[in-house]
Amino acid sequence: MSTFFDELLESVQQMDEVVKGERAPSREFHVDATQVKVIRKATGLTQVQFAQCIGIEVATLRNWEQGRREPTGPAKALLTAIKNDPKHVLQALGA
Repeated sequence: MSTFFDELLESVQQMDEVVKGERAPSREFHVDATQVKVIRKATGLTQVQFAQCIGIEVATLRNWEQGRREPTGPAKALLTAIKNDPKHVLQALGA
């Protein structure tokens, strides 16, 4: 158990260094406008259904798909998860 805690603590310290600009992130996720639309279409859901499923306004989804805005934070992570495993992520979301 101590080893797990030590690894977790080290990860948190590294994250803090990334946030402060002292360390480069080990990986970055980029989800651009065309990917958002492709991800949604791959699910077979309409804009309204997809927006409801991931808990956002339809206008927000449209802004993402049209390149006026870019998803950030948890939304970007959720889109990446849906892209990688749509069946199970949508199932977990109750879609």
